[in-house]
Amino acid sequence: MAMNLFDLTGKTAVIIGGNSTLGGTMAVALGGHGADVAIVGRNQEKCEEVVKRVEEAGGKAKSFSADATKAEDLQRVLGEVLAWTGRCDVLMNCPGKNSATPFFEITMEEWDSIMEVNLKSVVLACQIFGKYMVDKGEGGSIINISSVSSDPPLSRVFTYSASKAAVNNVTKYLAREFAPARVRVNAIIPGFFPAEQNRKILSPDRVEAIMRHTPMNRFGEAEELQGAAVYLASEKASGFVTGTLLRVDGGFGAITI
Repeated sequence: MAMNLFDLTGKTAVIIGGNSTLGGTMAVALGGHGADVAIVGRNQEKCEEVVKRVEEAGGKAKSFSADATKAEDLQRVLGEVLAWTGRCDVLMNCPGKNSATPFFEITMEEWDSIMEVNLKSVVLACQIFGKYMVDKGEGGSIINISSVSSDPPLSRVFTYSASKAAVNNVTKYLAREFAPARVRVNAIIPGFFPAEQNRKILSPDRVEAIMRHTPMNRFGEAEELQGAAVYLASEKASGFVTGTLLRVDGGFGAITI
């Protein structure tokens, strides 16, 4: 009988920002491969919608309320998840906030707000859930969601890009820090996937510019992130993979500026 490298049965995955477009779709994939999925977000109505999608795919899920930028909320959710399933094996960090404010018009209030959601939330979650995984000593997987705009200066979203570049750095740093405990830390770098946070800044000229740098000449579909999420979540499939920035970008990263 062939081994199923992607079987997550008996694992619990915590998806912070799991009520988002991309986070919710990846949650469905993890649940469909056997994981119990904790959907964490502020909007509980949207969290419950994702729970239903996971259940419809044959998985088990539950919603949890938290502000990802508040340590006390995340600590509480960890306790609630442990009370629910008794474990946490996978952490996925999906919170995201974007803005196309021109550089000279960016206020420090906007800068702080985006950095809190995109970067501080990741650091806090890695501290709280990562410590649990390290202390437990059974390994684990942390998956951070970055962006293609974290590297080449092709985007107008200056603060967002800076925050995601920092997420890449945090990912690599913690991969080394957590490796002795078999806690793998990787990031997925999605290309351009139309979602709630970026639809409003996708003007026709911006779409044209994006397509010029995307060899596959199209946007990604949220479902096209599911394989990467399941791969990185599974120790059987990616047990020797850590500190990796896995690109799902339609070839965007292959373009030389």
